[in-house]
Amino acid sequence: MRTASRSKKRGAARTETVPVGVVVEWIRERIRRGRFVPGQRLVEADIMRELHASRSRVREALKRLETEGLVTIEEFRGASVKYFTRDEVRQMYRARMVLEGLAAADFAAADAPELKRRLARLQEELNSLEHTGDHERFARLNDEWHRLIIEGSGNEYVRTFVERLRIPIYRLLFTGFYNAKRIDQANAGHRRVTEAILKGRPKAAERFMREHIAEGLGAISRLKDAFE
Repeated sequence: MRTASRSKKRGAARTETVPVGVVVEWIRERIRRGRFVPGQRLVEADIMRELHASRSRVREALKRLETEGLVTIEEFRGASVKYFTRDEVRQMYRARMVLEGLAAADFAAADAPELKRRLARLQEELNSLEHTGDHERFARLNDEWHRLIIEGSGNEYVRTFVERLRIPIYRLLFTGFYNAKRIDQANAGHRRVTEAILKGRPKAAERFMREHIAEGLGAISRLKDAFE
């Protein structure tokens, strides 16, 4: 009996050591990658078993994700991945146009030679994928490109807000958004933004980034079965 009691205590201690933040990030990343899809139930017991986390911490993580707009919690039904309407996605993109346009302008004006060298190398990698149709690699590099520009801006508020805006639509980038033609179109926008940043032209960088994101909104709006 004592052995069983000690075993239960050790098990409880092990689950309690998993921070809420780890649970949040684990769920968020699976939403981001399309492992958890809109409408899918997020069963507390499954998450607890997967992460060895306590029920209280799983529930707290789900509440945090609800405040981020990624999860819906309904009485008697529990938590599920939130659906986004076409209009909600349009609003996200419009917000991104402003925030990422600002980031591109700030990066162009910044004295950040190493980050700009990284941007130039990354652009070369993106260029190499044109006409290939390698949509998964392009989607990953596209994400890295956007993140690098935000990093180059030095604005942590922009980084935080844009990350929350991009997660709900990120899964679409792995489910038919990119094909060979779309890769070429998107990368034409990348090249314009990159060139403006490397040449230190803030106004042009901001304008080209806004145009790039607006063009992406047009493309994603044409996807079938992408919205509720």
